[in-house]
Amino acid sequence: MEKTMNIEGMMCGHCEARVKKCLEALAQVDEAVVSHESGTAVVKLNAEIADDVLRQTVEEQDYQVTGIQ
Repeated sequence: MEKTMNIEGMMCGHCEARVKKCLEALAQVDEAVVSHESGTAVVKLNAEIADDVLRQTVEEQDYQVTGIQ
């Protein structure tokens, strides 16, 4: 299972690492591939997780989630 998050506010590799770390800290997330250039995080899941949980996790790091597919 995979979800793609659109994220605004990431400017560099440090931002990518911060978002990757917070998403991968969630038990349902196996891997997060984050790109500040495309403004996305592709999240590989091992269990169902609510979009609101993903959104809140990223927005707590001061980035804005504009969509989750």
